[in-house]
Amino acid sequence: METFDTTKKPLADLLSDIKVGKIQLPDFQRGWVWDDNRIKGLIASVIKSFPISVVTLLETGENTSFKTKPVEGVMLSGNIKPEYLILDGQQRLTSLYQTIVSNNVVRTRDSKGYEIKRWYYIDMQKALNPDLDLEEAIFSINETKIATRNLGREIICDLSTQEKEFEQMMFPVCMIDEFSEWRWRFEEYWNYNTEKLKFLSQFERYVINNYSHYSVPVIVMKKENSKEAVCQVFEKVNTGGVSLTVFELMTATYAASGFDLKKDWEEIRLLFNEHKVLRNTSNTDLIQAITLLSTYKKKMAAMKCSTESDKLPAVSAKRKSMLELKVEDYKNSRGEIVSGFIKAAKILIENHIYSARDLPYTSQLIPMSAIIAVLDKEIESAGNINKLMRWFWCGVFGELYGSANETRYALDIQQVVGWILNDEKEPQTIYDAVFSPSRLQTLRTRNSAAYKGIFALLMDENTKDWLSGKGINMMTYFQESIDIHHIFPQYWCRKNNIPKSDYDTIINKTPLSKGTNVFVGGEAPSKYLVRLEKRAKVSSEEIDNLLRTHIINPDVMRSDDFYAFINDRKEAIFKLIETATGKPIIRDAQSTIDESLFIEDGVEEEEQE
Repeated sequence: METFDTTKKPLADLLSDIKVGKIQLPDFQRGWVWDDNRIKGLIASVIKSFPISVVTLLETGENTSFKTKPVEGVMLSGNIKPEYLILDGQQRLTSLYQTIVSNNVVRTRDSKGYEIKRWYYIDMQKALNPDLDLEEAIFSINETKIATRNLGREIICDLSTQEKEFEQMMFPVCMIDEFSEWRWRFEEYWNYNTEKLKFLSQFERYVINNYSHYSVPVIVMKKENSKEAVCQVFEKVNTGGVSLTVFELMTATYAASGFDLKKDWEEIRLLFNEHKVLRNTSNTDLIQAITLLSTYKKKMAAMKCSTESDKLPAVSAKRKSMLELKVEDYKNSRGEIVSGFIKAAKILIENHIYSARDLPYTSQLIPMSAIIAVLDKEIESAGNINKLMRWFWCGVFGELYGSANETRYALDIQQVVGWILNDEKEPQTIYDAVFSPSRLQTLRTRNSAAYKGIFALLMDENTKDWLSGKGINMMTYFQESIDIHHIFPQYWCRKNNIPKSDYDTIINKTPLSKGTNVFVGGEAPSKYLVRLEKRAKVSSEEIDNLLRTHIINPDVMRSDDFYAFINDRKEAIFKLIETATGKPIIRDAQSTIDESLFIEDGVEEEEQE
């Protein structure tokens, strides 16, 4: 079955349908933004019978039930239900409606972006001059219809009355669809002068009739199309190049049912902002998690009453499933998912992930929140939290959530829940997780999830700051400005001809306060450790104990043996990762690393010290 029709419609009919509300906009369409020059160019294209591209309309129906709004400038009496919605062509149709039909001054912008008000005119004599391009005959004038220069002292054009329009042979574009009335008054003004009547007839023939006979190619998407198809078509054909998000489309859909999704998200966002780990969580993340939980619950319910021949509904977090999420399903799972995100944030804080900046993958919160929602009170037991965190660390160190993961999310919620509650086999994410030893040498900035994962694990060793001796927890993390800093200082490494590829890695970094990092400076470890002893007023043995909380061998530090330190600490970090994931690291494994595979969008690089 065809999902669309192609046809041609008279422009005058399209504008008339817009005026009475038969054609409107879906609420997800952005505002009208065309400037003065583009509007003049558009008018010229129509009058010259040049094409202005295809307009795409959507037939309204059950599948395409969106909140709607009239085209900007249209005043409707009452709540008019449209027959068609504009998917592509809003800027062109709005510009033509405002200049031709509305009979109001047009609010637009000049070439510098400043807001202006304009009336549009055609210089009739220029329009019929064969030596001039018709576009030169089209101009705009301010809301008073009086143009001046020399700070207003000299009037260069006054069209403030209809008589002055007639006198100067300036035709107002807003009278194109009422030309017969304007013509009658024009003829009366010139006392039916033969030459003027002949001139006006030529103007009508070569200018006005071009508008009257102008047709626009139109694609009409049928109402049987799914919301996914509507969304995809909007993104492909929209000439403004504005990407439409799932959230925007669902907001328009839910509004038609009387539910304000945008307002609900604002309330949720305020709750999330109370937890620093959740501050990068987006409205799409929320919708995806709710869809994941909703489809999971539907599958579980179907399994209870199904036979072997029944086809069970799929668990999904894909775009199509998100767009099919009904407002009732959203409401039914919304509270559980919000609670799941907040519980996830608290668990991550206990595992030394204190902020969104240090969260390895924002995307991993989607299945994590849904899993916690299903587990409910079962997540409160230590053993179940340990299992959940093992899955989490496998995702981090296997670097499995850096790209499209909808299929993995669906597996996670089913497999992790079954593994935790019923001791079913380990989830696919744990099976897939492999950390290559050579990867450790390439972890340099927060662009990598594994880098942030190791940073968190390093704080899980009863880690203490070298200068203050304070343990690193959530309070000291923020109070003492804890960050990840070099152990063998960069200056010392460069001075001793150690390649940046060796010294600027996670192996040579550890969590320290800003004050301690400044105190360390650029000296050799053997020298700054002595200064630390004096400043902190502690023995060398106590300093050594502080180093051990950072899985650092004090002996190699005091001997300034950089490569002995690297080899020793590399092995210590491997053991941390093995403990967290519950999986061995094959020490002689080699692999070619493609760093781009592990970078999550929107993550900032670490500042240089």
